[in-house]
Amino acid sequence: MAIKAIMPDKEWYKDWFSSPYYDLLYQNRDTDEAWQFIKRLTEQLHAKKGDKILDVACGKGRHSKALADEGFDVTGIDLATRLIEEARQMENDHLHFYQHDMRLPFRINYFDFAFNLFTNFGYFRTEREHDSAMRTITQSLNSKGILVIDYLNTHYAEDNLVKAEIKKIGPVKFHISRWHNDTHFFKQIQIEDNGNLLKHLFTEKVAKFSPGDFTDMLAYQGMQVEDIFGDYQLGRYDIRKSPRMVVVAKKSIR
Repeated sequence: MAIKAIMPDKEWYKDWFSSPYYDLLYQNRDTDEAWQFIKRLTEQLHAKKGDKILDVACGKGRHSKALADEGFDVTGIDLATRLIEEARQMENDHLHFYQHDMRLPFRINYFDFAFNLFTNFGYFRTEREHDSAMRTITQSLNSKGILVIDYLNTHYAEDNLVKAEIKKIGPVKFHISRWHNDTHFFKQIQIEDNGNLLKHLFTEKVAKFSPGDFTDMLAYQGMQVEDIFGDYQLGRYDIRKSPRMVVVAKKSIR
């Protein structure tokens, strides 16, 4: 079946992340691997029980909940109202969720750590919007705060791009096409439900940020990159071979 590539809407993530088809497509993500990564990360950063953690773009809050269960004081924020409503069912004295746009200020000088994990950045249309999001995250940190951004590795993603595939989950087929240009990766999803093609196409768009791009964005907000890891085992970053780019930054001393 030939599917015509359509460029994404200005704010494609609002509709797609709120769609039940999004949950269905990504339901089999390796939750155990993700949690093992977060445990390694908190140990690497010497995080202590009671430390305040901001989970930026927390989704349904599974990882926020796991962090809270480990003794951290966790706040999750996400733009998608539906996801936050579901996350709020898990709230307790050490776990809170808010529907919030990461481009807007949130709790200045408050958190010990801020996590933005699993490529939940790079969605916005303009450089100014990305800078606004970075400002929100960095300003939320206290004077000794640490930020972690877990992002795809551009060169690895280019070399290993799967251009087309079909995923069948129950009565639903996802026809997936991927491509990229000089600045972005695109992933278009056409949904076939019980043999009927939905008229609306969802197209994800993620910016091609390099370590240098993050270093510049963070420096502009008074942050200094301390480490870059290349995978969820916190191995050494290799520009061609590493599947991930896990950037760790601290507030600069002025």
